[in-house]
Amino acid sequence: MSSPDNPFDGFLGDLLKILGGQGSNAWLESARTLAVGVASGGEAEANPDPLDRIAFEQLLDIAGRHVTEITGRASLTQLSVSPSNRSNWAVAQLEAWRPTIEVVVAAQAEATGASLSQLGGDGEGAALFGQFADMLGPMMLGLQFGSAAGHLAERALGTYALPLPWPAGGDLFVIPRNIAAFAEDWSLPLDEVRLFSLAHELAAHAILGAPDTAERIVELLAASMADALSAQRSLIEKMTSSGDPDALASLMSDPDSLLAELVTPGAQATSANLTAATTAVGAYVDHVAAQVAERLCGSSSLLIEAWRRHRATDAKGEQAAGGLFGLDLSAAEVERGHTFIEGVLAREGEAGLAKLLRDGWALPTPAELDEPGLWLERLAFGELELPHPEE
Repeated sequence: MSSPDNPFDGFLGDLLKILGGQGSNAWLESARTLAVGVASGGEAEANPDPLDRIAFEQLLDIAGRHVTEITGRASLTQLSVSPSNRSNWAVAQLEAWRPTIEVVVAAQAEATGASLSQLGGDGEGAALFGQFADMLGPMMLGLQFGSAAGHLAERALGTYALPLPWPAGGDLFVIPRNIAAFAEDWSLPLDEVRLFSLAHELAAHAILGAPDTAERIVELLAASMADALSAQRSLIEKMTSSGDPDALASLMSDPDSLLAELVTPGAQATSANLTAATTAVGAYVDHVAAQVAERLCGSSSLLIEAWRRHRATDAKGEQAAGGLFGLDLSAAEVERGHTFIEGVLAREGEAGLAKLLRDGWALPTPAELDEPGLWLERLAFGELELPHPEE
């Protein structure tokens, strides 16, 4: 029975029954459901046309050969491409993020639970708050990632919408609907945009698929996410400390409100080391894809400029996902990466850029990203101790 002195008791009891019935992976199920709902706009999505698959498969080999020639990664020719609709792509993103999310779920739930349990007072109310916090922390985390993945699916062209490693193996995902929309928006030939998108995915796989590089970025990511997810914890605390059960119900009915603090300028907690590494990776991938486009499409300046503007556009999906991981994906960072690439090319040409592919320790620090000469000098003298991820 709920207590008349605590308006949360009845509401929390009902919510606990719902959450408890979803099992230990309630956060994942919530994330998937919300990701699909946001990505599809709440409507059923058709699978990609088989002709799209044929078109991408015909272009994959030639794109792979050129990216292999530029990067030296022969394994790229063994990859296959998987056209996807937005909903399936969003779910695939969540599965790729899952190992990272699971690492922080337990710690996040514990920290949130300790804070929320203090709001429930003594007796039955405190017990309900404790149980509620144990489940709500992971579920809210899942909802935020689900909403971010769904919004990311609205603009992503392929697998590596974020410059983060994927689990080993599997296909390269592309979203034909978004690729066609990008081509139409910029009045570009569809086959050229298809080729560019494949080159972009292959280049991303070339650098992020390397185990040493992936390990370094995951190490930086783990250190970054504790701070980046503080907005999620404060959101729960703010909501429950009001003493109004309607505040929670309102939040659950508005998925976009879950991301409000993450897309507010100045509210994101970002990691300088992680951002420097991923900014360099993103800029290198853009450079390789642009080279392939120039080789195969002749005059590709409009395509390259269109992609650069697309990357620099502050979109909700990129901002929210970046905020959750601790990444800075702003237009300023896109330009910062572009300047780094130009600086390396001016000093050592393509041979200098190829050093990004060595291993994880070759990724630049924040100071090196702004001074490419320092980066090249460090690599010339061999491996030095990198800053600790928390520094």
